[in-house]
Amino acid sequence: MPAQASGDARRGQIELVLLDIGGPVYDDAAYRDALQRATGDLLAERGEELDEARFQAVYDEFRQRQSGSLRTAVAAHFLTPQDREQLSERAKRYWSYPASALHPDVLPALRELAGNYRLAVVANQRQAVLEALRRDGVAEFIDIWAISETVGVEKPDPGIFQYALREAGTPAEHAVHVGNRLDTDVRGAHRVGLRTVWVLRGEAPPHPTPEQLAEPDVAIRSLAELPEALRQLQGLGG
Repeated sequence: MPAQASGDARRGQIELVLLDIGGPVYDDAAYRDALQRATGDLLAERGEELDEARFQAVYDEFRQRQSGSLRTAVAAHFLTPQDREQLSERAKRYWSYPASALHPDVLPALRELAGNYRLAVVANQRQAVLEALRRDGVAEFIDIWAISETVGVEKPDPGIFQYALREAGTPAEHAVHVGNRLDTDVRGAHRVGLRTVWVLRGEAPPHPTPEQLAEPDVAIRSLAELPEALRQLQGLGG
């Protein structure tokens, strides 16, 4: 699927590419499975059993809506809203990215991008994700790190995007954020003046609507399409 730019895509030189981790780099199934396992644990402790098909339906509904917290939605549907923090802490025990979770298009795309742009990670993740990124050869391409556990704020808070821009010394008009969520990635980045590339995998909706597709500056399905999408945003693409 070729990159598609919205009609009002802003033009101008891009110097810095901000990159989300879950979805664009690693398969989001790793977090979904951790949350499902944690939910099953908590239900089992109460003598109940998790309906896995229903869990997937809730997950897909959340993806389609592109709004709110998955942990909150799962707690409300299967436990109680008050169980959200306990669910979150339990899920952390199981949340990790095996090497097999790395999308095969990531390293080739980063090799191509690294010669033309500075690269930053802006992600709602624990600091421990750095171990997986080093193991899998991703970290060597990254110039700027903005991990929520370290920065102290999570997307869509403007602070985490602004932190990365300050660290890079790059104004927002010369940067673009690449992520797979409308609420945290696309809308959050737009609030600070960043252009956006929406990666349609992971927690992106199973069936994006025309209205959703109009929100980012460009929508792609693979990071193999990212170099051309960035050229297109700068008025250099086909």
